[in-house]
Amino acid sequence: MTGLGSKGRLIIVGMGAVLLTSAYHRLNSPSVMADAANAFLASLTPEQRERAAFDFKDDERYFWHFIPSADIPKRYNRPRKGLPLREMTPPQKHLAQALLNAGLSQRGYIKATTVMSLEDILKQMEKDTAGRRDPDLYFFSVFGKPSEKGTWGYRVEGHHVSLHFTVVNGKVVGSPTFFGANPAEIRQGPRQGLRALAREEDLARELLNALSPEQRKVAIVSAEAYKDILTEASRKAALTGQPSGLPAAKLNAKQRELLNALVEEYAWNLPEPLAVARMDQLKKAGNNLHFAWAGSTEKGGPHYYRVQAQSFLIEYDNTQNGANHIHSVWRDFDGDWGQDLLKQHYSSSH
Repeated sequence: MTGLGSKGRLIIVGMGAVLLTSAYHRLNSPSVMADAANAFLASLTPEQRERAAFDFKDDERYFWHFIPSADIPKRYNRPRKGLPLREMTPPQKHLAQALLNAGLSQRGYIKATTVMSLEDILKQMEKDTAGRRDPDLYFFSVFGKPSEKGTWGYRVEGHHVSLHFTVVNGKVVGSPTFFGANPAEIRQGPRQGLRALAREEDLARELLNALSPEQRKVAIVSAEAYKDILTEASRKAALTGQPSGLPAAKLNAKQRELLNALVEEYAWNLPEPLAVARMDQLKKAGNNLHFAWAGSTEKGGPHYYRVQAQSFLIEYDNTQNGANHIHSVWRDFDGDWGQDLLKQHYSSSH
């Protein structure tokens, strides 16, 4: 026996199971995130830790993208960094999954793992033998020293999943939060009918269908859907020169309820404290909130929508692969990667 040995591996697996369970019952507090991150890091070899652990101030913390890992070098002349699941032992994978789970609600965790599983569908559809499609090609990175009250963060990223968590003095921010799905709906085979991000489309379509013809004229900002989310993988979320769409002030009570439900779907991908903070952003926005749609209004056609407030932005696009390929994201204009919390922290510290 080398390394941890069988007893050590059993202990780590047990810790992973405990962390996975406690993540639901303790509301995924910063302490659970820190416990999960430290358990994950402790399980790694020195070589693995070298790849997974970064200084908090490393510029790598701001790198993100949702394209396949094999495409990152072509676009950026560098690999996707972090430690991928496929280079972990089974016990290490359990702890990595516990860390992923610590940053998500049950709803969000199901979405993330379902999206990851779609890589196997793509592998079959594309007859991939080169390893481009792999459900284990998701990379884990930890920035700084995990603790309940310290300043640190972590990232889980791969094709169609890009999740970023920052802890500052016991407060947590979970943006950018990106989920995609290809195929958006599996149309044949044993998993036929599966839609990983079904409610993201259905709730927006329900709101659109509830609008009057006059409201639609304002909400639909383009007859053609954009080719992708407009912010793409930008470091700073910003929309310039884009029509805002329909203001919330023009909605009746039922329509506003539908808009709130759509925002709630994105907010509650995260654990309760983070989701409540997002819903507080919605409440503070009041009527300073806009809903915009672009593209086909018929189900199955290429379409895009966004919900925009002063503090946050939701974007959704389904145009690729015959309008069966979703990109969706929650961005905070000033709070991505905890930038607003860090600004307050550094200001008070000095």
